[in-house]
Amino acid sequence: MDNNIINLLNSLNIKFRNLAIYEQALTHPSFNGDTNNKHKDYEKLEFMGDAVLGYVTADLVYKNRPEMAEGDLTKLRSALVSTKPLANYARRLKLDECVRIGHSITLEQVRQSDKILENVFEALIGAIYLDLNLQTAYRFIKSILIQDIIDFDADNLTDYKSKLQEEIQNEHRESVTYVTVSTSGPAHDRTFKVQVLYNDIVLGTGNGKSKKKAEEMAAKDALSKRRVL
Repeated sequence: MDNNIINLLNSLNIKFRNLAIYEQALTHPSFNGDTNNKHKDYEKLEFMGDAVLGYVTADLVYKNRPEMAEGDLTKLRSALVSTKPLANYARRLKLDECVRIGHSITLEQVRQSDKILENVFEALIGAIYLDLNLQTAYRFIKSILIQDIIDFDADNLTDYKSKLQEEIQNEHRESVTYVTVSTSGPAHDRTFKVQVLYNDIVLGTGNGKSKKKAEEMAAKDALSKRRVL
């Protein structure tokens, strides 16, 4: 019996029935090679958890971002369940502190590996689904993802600069240029104002906390004005 895993499940308010399936979810394949006993690892549970996570995330995105078009819903779902954010969720839940490993890998390597932590996170969801039920897995996933879904900036889903460049080059050969016209705020909290120009004509203006974001907003402004013209 692994007390670290029991403490983890208690901290996550998971009222487990079968501890062994959670031990499996938090067992790296290296653990098997370094012991005399045979232990199941997280790989099969990861398969199940990935499917459950995909379904629940799609349902949450659909219900909580009704203003989004189908293409943007797909992009948002993909952004939420890609390797980096899932690994960060695992770190936030402190799953990295409870992974059972063999001598061929260190705990520090586990903590630094986004792929391992993504697998562990998905395996934990698979364990919750199989040990308890879909409703419990749904609530667990929702508690982790919902605020990110609500707060997600839809502008991050669209590459406005590429769209503007494509439209301009469909009509002309020249490219647009971006010029930073001002910066404001303290050094640790700058706001940039950028204009996008074509042949010295200002097509749009945008503001952002980085030059890249301001350029995206300038391109978005230009595209919106072109739609009106």
